[in-house]
Amino acid sequence: MGYFENPMNDFDCAIVIAAGGEGSRIGGTKPFRKLAGQNLILHGIAWARSHSATLAVAVRRPVRELPSGIIQLPDRIPGLGPISALQSAFAFARERKIDTVLLIACDMPFLPHDLVERLMSALGEGYGAAIPESGGRWHPMAGLWRVDEDLLEAYLAGGGRSLWKFAKEVGAATVTWNSQPDPFANINDAAALAEAEARIRNSVQ
Repeated sequence: MGYFENPMNDFDCAIVIAAGGEGSRIGGTKPFRKLAGQNLILHGIAWARSHSATLAVAVRRPVRELPSGIIQLPDRIPGLGPISALQSAFAFARERKIDTVLLIACDMPFLPHDLVERLMSALGEGYGAAIPESGGRWHPMAGLWRVDEDLLEAYLAGGGRSLWKFAKEVGAATVTWNSQPDPFANINDAAALAEAEARIRNSVQ
């Protein structure tokens, strides 16, 4: 079993990888920056495939560099920021009659293998989302959402753009991870990319 592989679980959950950001702090085209010899987006796809048979990639506009067969979800409304990926994810899941969708960022290559299981357990009946927390920080870009397009469209129509505030609005359960190093570390710049490379090297020694 490879570093980014895990047997698929039995949860009925779509997974959408958000890959529409500019990545200006890392020099642009963040999804295609290489980590351990492989593009970040491919790490995300490998993780998603190991947890769900229903996956897609949310992009600002269609790209040619993704593997064939990967569903691309272009932004429906330009300029919304990360919440546009959630808008695409809700539509993707609803079209497939799936009630929950995990939205993950393409720059989080160390997501825990029990992420879907623990978030799904926390979602229960009374929450609209389940959001992981580590080091005192929420990570809505690795959150599980109950699909509710009407609520999201009303939030957007009112000027809402923050994923964090939308999670608060729908009622979010918090699930804490205390493991170190942080499984929700993301790669925003060259220094973080170098740290991730070192982390992978250390893990296989």
